[in-house]
Amino acid sequence: MRQESKPLREGSKLDRGSILAAAFEVLDAEGFDGLSLRLVAERLRVQTPALYWHVENKASLINLMAATISEMANRDKDRARGWRNKLLALSRALRRTMLLHRDSARLSLAASPVEDPRVIAERIAAPLVEGGLSHRQALSYCASVIAYTVGWVAYEQSQPMHKFLAQMIDFPESFETGLRALVGGLTNPPAVAARNVKSSPGP
Repeated sequence: MRQESKPLREGSKLDRGSILAAAFEVLDAEGFDGLSLRLVAERLRVQTPALYWHVENKASLINLMAATISEMANRDKDRARGWRNKLLALSRALRRTMLLHRDSARLSLAASPVEDPRVIAERIAAPLVEGGLSHRQALSYCASVIAYTVGWVAYEQSQPMHKFLAQMIDFPESFETGLRALVGGLTNPPAVAARNVKSSPGP
């Protein structure tokens, strides 16, 4: 059932933030297939062309929504200590954030980056490089963790698959088990591994 549209508060300004908030409401109510600029405009009680001052088209809106999800997840990663803990925090926060919204996995897979890839790569890698990873490792490890998480959430948000898997597994427990196995299997950079061997007690 479609939720009743919520008009902008009196005196409030139509901006990208209010458009994104309304877009997530439409996503939750209608699903990814029902997301449209027309419904976002209806929810804001404005005409669709008014949105074009802030988002170019539906693809642009999807890109901004996915970027918002990613930004929220990365806050937890940046607060964690150590590259493994940062990866664990990123994955947990990404899953938690995505599960707040219907079809967020489909939305994320349909999106394109809203920034220059080099800027995104530097922002993703920097906290992990500080923990001893090379830039290449940092990006590769992040990509592995994000792919695992988005794929997992896609299963959770697919009604037929969710119903099938729920008969066999506990979703949060199984997610955590797989995540720890994935991150635990990622290797330390040689310099960090050498330091660990040096500091370990002899036989």
